[in-house]
Formats: sequence, C-alpha cells, structure tokens
Amino acid sequence: MEYTYNDAMKTRLRRIEGQIRGVLRLMEEGKPCKEVVAQLSAVRNASDKALAQIVAENLQQCIMEEQAAGNKDTGKLVREAIELLVKSH
Repeated sequence: MEYTYNDAMKTRLRRIEGQIRGVLRLMEEGKPCKEVVAQLSAVRNASDKALAQIVAENLQQCIMEEQAAGNKDTGKLVREAIELLVKSH
C-alpha cells in the first residue's frame, strides 16, 4: 500500500517547522521561560492535531482498501490506529 499525504498536511507541518524556528529564536534572544513554554505548547498542540489527522486519513484509506478486497472485518485496523495515537502520548 502506498501512503499519500495531501498538500494541506504538508503545509501544516511546514507551519509547525516555522513555530519551532520561532521557539529557537526566542531562546537565542533570551526571552522569558513563560514565552518559550507558551510557544512550545502551541507546537505540541499543532503536532498532536497533525498526528491525529495523519492517522485518521490513513485509517480511512486502509479501511476502504480492505473493504474493496472483500474483508469486512476492519476492527484490527481501528485498534492499530488507536495504538498509534496512544503511543504518541
């Protein structure tokens, strides 16, 4: 199976990359801990949302492929997706 990642997802990750650069800039400028932590929290929230979106889209694609192949029992795929999300935290 080939995984596809849409342009919106790549854009989202580039935005996160920019946020990380912003955090580094804050640190280099000696900004207060509160500002650095606030920005890191924003990065974490953005990456959590990106992770969830990637897993959800992949799960949807996998389920459609399994159903097209005649396999109606997709519970294992759902459990694997949930495990991915749990491991990420």
